[in-house]
Amino acid sequence: MTNIEIELKTLIKEAIEKLFPEIAEKAGAWILFDVPKEKRFGDLSANIAMRLSRELKKPPFDIAGSIVKHIRKTGSVRDIKVEKPGFINFYISNSGALDALRQIIGDGDSFGGSSAGKGKKAQIEFVSANPTGPLTVAHGRQAAIGDSLARIMKFCGYDVVKEYYINDEGVQIQALGNSVKARLMETLGEKSEFPENGYKGSYIYDIANRIKQANPPEKIKKMPDEFYMQEASGAIMDTIKKDLEDFGVDFDVWYSQKSLAKSGKIEKALDILKGKGFVYEKDGAVWFRSTDFGDDKDRVIIKNDGSYTYVTPDIAYHKEKFETGYDRIINIWGPDHHGYIPRIKAACQALGYDKEKLSILIAQLVTLYRDGKPVRMSTREGEFVTLREIMDDVGRDAARFFFIMRNTDSHLDFDLELAKAHTMDNPVYYIQYAHARISSIMEFARNEKPKLDNLGLLDKEHEMGLIKALMLYPNTIQAAANNLEPHILLAYLQDLAGLFHSYYNAYRVVTDDKPLTEARIALLYTIKKVLASGLGLLGVNAPEEM
Repeated sequence: MTNIEIELKTLIKEAIEKLFPEIAEKAGAWILFDVPKEKRFGDLSANIAMRLSRELKKPPFDIAGSIVKHIRKTGSVRDIKVEKPGFINFYISNSGALDALRQIIGDGDSFGGSSAGKGKKAQIEFVSANPTGPLTVAHGRQAAIGDSLARIMKFCGYDVVKEYYINDEGVQIQALGNSVKARLMETLGEKSEFPENGYKGSYIYDIANRIKQANPPEKIKKMPDEFYMQEASGAIMDTIKKDLEDFGVDFDVWYSQKSLAKSGKIEKALDILKGKGFVYEKDGAVWFRSTDFGDDKDRVIIKNDGSYTYVTPDIAYHKEKFETGYDRIINIWGPDHHGYIPRIKAACQALGYDKEKLSILIAQLVTLYRDGKPVRMSTREGEFVTLREIMDDVGRDAARFFFIMRNTDSHLDFDLELAKAHTMDNPVYYIQYAHARISSIMEFARNEKPKLDNLGLLDKEHEMGLIKALMLYPNTIQAAANNLEPHILLAYLQDLAGLFHSYYNAYRVVTDDKPLTEARIALLYTIKKVLASGLGLLGVNAPEEM
């Protein structure tokens, strides 16, 4: 929060204390600011009158008008207007904007961060791809979103733990092991039927050949199925970890489902559900009464053959998350898990936990376009584009940026040719070029440190627009953290870069007027810092030259 927002919040609170002393104390927490979508509605807007309307039983427009009449005048604001149904809109003065610029420069690298999450622990579990094949573009999108969100939340003061859940047992791992075994027997000239649910990618041959090179044929033929499962899943996990590392993503915890199964924690979780009466038997299976908590139907947790269903270990896994003491638990899943949300939330409630602490984000599908045509993808059929291929094709920066270019719950079209283009049409190039262009100007001016003596010379509309945009950076970061949506930050950086490019085309920064040059260099210095900070939170580089 900038000093101007603190000042305006104080002014509103003082007015409320005069007008409505009976609710002034709790009303202070309701004073929040948004940025109007249209410039004609000012620079900052407060909806406090709508909140007070419910308490005071009065029209919000009348309440807003009364508050504005009692707000004492300040040099930071040139005008205050009330808009229906009761918004209080503030128009920041030039002097107020310049004061904010001084504050931003003074804050340095900490500008934009906050202590909103101080003392709070958050866990973000994302990617968690089954080790049955290389990471695909879908996993790449989840990785970019999850890692960026973790960086943003850390900047807001949260103690963030990034976790990857490894589904290293079950039907899919068996199918993987059987696929590798079949390909290996094939290379040895042995008769072998490829499993109906097997994996057909070329990577299966790679793993089979690796085993063949390391072991004599007589030994291979005697290997149990468990060996192929472990070798295959282990090799794929090594690939996954390397791909994520090169994508700029690291995890604090790698959690094995197999270790969970051996720990006895699944049985303990089921015992709790049984003890609370949320489990019953029918048709030889064991069911969880998830409909008691809003699910559309009850769920089988133990099949009639005695094996667990897919949801059962997840119940125990989420029990452990809550027991760890996280204040916020965030899962990022693929679109095929959308229907899975109600049953997990139901299980958390049944175990006695607050479901509101758990946020589950669905990262929608990605459609790749190459030369204007969609690229087909199917992991099981071996027709897929890997994250590694995307990184090799367009580079890490463009890949991460493009994966976040839409809201998480929106379908994403990824144009491979645009992502590689070194033109202003490419949005990541557009922002990075703004940063590099400022670096070039500052090098030319031989003035890398801002001087604040002449900031009053910044009086052009472009300059005020840029300063006001810089003022919005903390709000943007907080909104991205609150909404669990890195795209909010990405959109802000696009807007800021656009304002800079427009300013650069309209005015010379380095002129014969030394005081004016110093003032404009100070402004550009600040823009550069914010661009670098924002790109860093998205895991994207801020180059000095391009």
